[in-house]
Amino acid sequence: METDPLAPLFAPLTSLRGVGDAVGKLMARAIGGSEVIDLLYHLPESYIDRRTRATLRDAKPGAVVTLEVEVIRIEPPGTPRQPTRVVVGDATGFGELLYFQRFPTGKLNPGGKYLVSGKFDDRRQMVHPDHVTPADRAGMLPVFEPVWPLTAGLFGWHLRRPVAEAVGRVPPLAEWHDPALLKREKWPPFAEALKGLQVPDSPPPPELRRRLAYDELLAGQIALTIVRNRNRERPGRAMLGTGVMRAQALAAFGHKPTHAQNEALAEIDGDLAAPRRMLRLLQGDVGSGKTLVAILAMLRAVESGAQAAIMAPTELLARQHIRTLERISPVPAALLIGAVKGKARAKILAGLADGSLPIVVGTHALVQKGVEFHDLGLAVIDEQHRFGVDQRLLLGAKGDATDVLVMTATPIPRTLLLTQWGEMTVSRIRDKPAGRTPVRTTLHKLSTMADVVAAISRKLDEGARVYWVCPLVEENADLDLAAAEARYADLRQHFGAAVGLAHGRQDSAVREAALADFAAGRTRLLVATTVIEVGVDVPEASVMVVEHAERFGLAQLHQLRGRVGRGAAVSFCLMLHDDFMLPFARKRLLLLRDTEDGFRIADEDFRLRGGGDLLGTKQSGIAHPIDDEDLLHMAGQDAALLLQKDPRLDQTDRGKAARPLLRLFGRMAAFRTIHSG
Repeated sequence: METDPLAPLFAPLTSLRGVGDAVGKLMARAIGGSEVIDLLYHLPESYIDRRTRATLRDAKPGAVVTLEVEVIRIEPPGTPRQPTRVVVGDATGFGELLYFQRFPTGKLNPGGKYLVSGKFDDRRQMVHPDHVTPADRAGMLPVFEPVWPLTAGLFGWHLRRPVAEAVGRVPPLAEWHDPALLKREKWPPFAEALKGLQVPDSPPPPELRRRLAYDELLAGQIALTIVRNRNRERPGRAMLGTGVMRAQALAAFGHKPTHAQNEALAEIDGDLAAPRRMLRLLQGDVGSGKTLVAILAMLRAVESGAQAAIMAPTELLARQHIRTLERISPVPAALLIGAVKGKARAKILAGLADGSLPIVVGTHALVQKGVEFHDLGLAVIDEQHRFGVDQRLLLGAKGDATDVLVMTATPIPRTLLLTQWGEMTVSRIRDKPAGRTPVRTTLHKLSTMADVVAAISRKLDEGARVYWVCPLVEENADLDLAAAEARYADLRQHFGAAVGLAHGRQDSAVREAALADFAAGRTRLLVATTVIEVGVDVPEASVMVVEHAERFGLAQLHQLRGRVGRGAAVSFCLMLHDDFMLPFARKRLLLLRDTEDGFRIADEDFRLRGGGDLLGTKQSGIAHPIDDEDLLHMAGQDAALLLQKDPRLDQTDRGKAARPLLRLFGRMAAFRTIHSG
């Protein structure tokens, strides 16, 4: 049986020597994945050069130095809190190595000569040297050392050997790039570029990272081009409709669509009427009215005799959609989420299968086995950034010729439109419905908490309703929950029964009751985690407090702010932040304070955070969205040319070589669509 040469790269991290379960979990947290390939792509953020030899007299405080010294004596600590002192010297003077914990017994001996590397302070003391090596074994000292991004409890020495072993697992690979391109850009082979960055013996030239960035971008562009071409090839059907149901829905809604909503709907209608499958992105800022446009599109599909479905990332958002449909839809709609079980679930599944249920709203439960449609004509996916590409494609696959409309309230920068969304046509709703009021955003130090609570008290006395969003705590759901419950308890002491609590770990019935109480005014201050980021619509809410705002992403803060300003009252967003913010964090919050333009915010957020996994859900990648924009355009042209010559990647040498490229960067799902119907 033929072995798979790439299999060792997709083995778990614990398959690497010296990586146990505990270290493996820390590594996975730091690198954003649990396989060897994820470690390979976790590139150093800087390098330490230990090649320069210095003397004790010339060693500059704060700089990394490597010295050859003799151990004069070792002084044990007088108390448990004191360090072990190792007095060292050379021809120019004396210094000390300090060990506060775990002194390396037997590694250092009086009279011995050693190479030591680390940072001296201005008293010629080096606390816990990075490396100590016998002088006659200088080859053991890493002279040029990578510094990787880490997480709490993980150190560089944890990664050094596993990374070297991972690099050694990369097999010889056929080259997927054009030889002329490699020569022009001075790019080495894939494995050589990885080795030069991860296990360097000298400063890596910029061409090495650029080579890997282009590999990543090319894999993404090939995948997108395959999906785009496949979508164009697939026959669809014309769904024309009569307009009667739409008119009924708009009458129940009570407002005319805005000009931008009508423009987006006209573009969608053009796709629905065409005899090819639609794959369109509906992009609009918070509160721009995307849901109404989606419902009107769904009703057109129903008028044509087909079914329609809308998939949301959370039960909260799904419930909001079903409430809207129940209010304005002239045809029945059902809610299919994990909490719907037994006879109720069986009834919905039967209605979808026999066609008697025209519209369904759900979470990822919609793409599970057992959910069958009689004739799914239109699939709508809301807040798409929370789903992977595979989930997006799976809902569309529930029908024979299903049109797909995806929506996002997170405005998407131009660069991402060329990458993650490159296979789609895009509609943008640029304005907001009438009645939306500007939100006054202000920044406040956490040390002024008493003043903030006093201001909230005054607003509550005026009859306002207030959201209080609690901080993210190290991406730890338990700690997030504890922070919310502690703030809830504190505010209950101030405001009593007027305070409610909503978070994602509550039973859904309890959470729904808390949200309903807030919407009805039975409570007027809602303490919450980011569970309210999407899917909560309370026009009477006019104040948003975000605690530790510097811990949130700009797009997320913009989403949270969008929960207020939905009614006639003047609205406020108070962003509480640490008293000693880094300049980078302050710059982000000042941008949010100064603009409500979601597209500008998205652009800046993208520049600050980096490109991420352009086809999936990871938020960091090798390619940089700004520095490598020229590579992105090159990759798009290269992918189109490659697939034009070899549509199935099985006829040319470059086409065949591109298959492992797609696999190395997690793009095989797109490749499989070539061979699926």
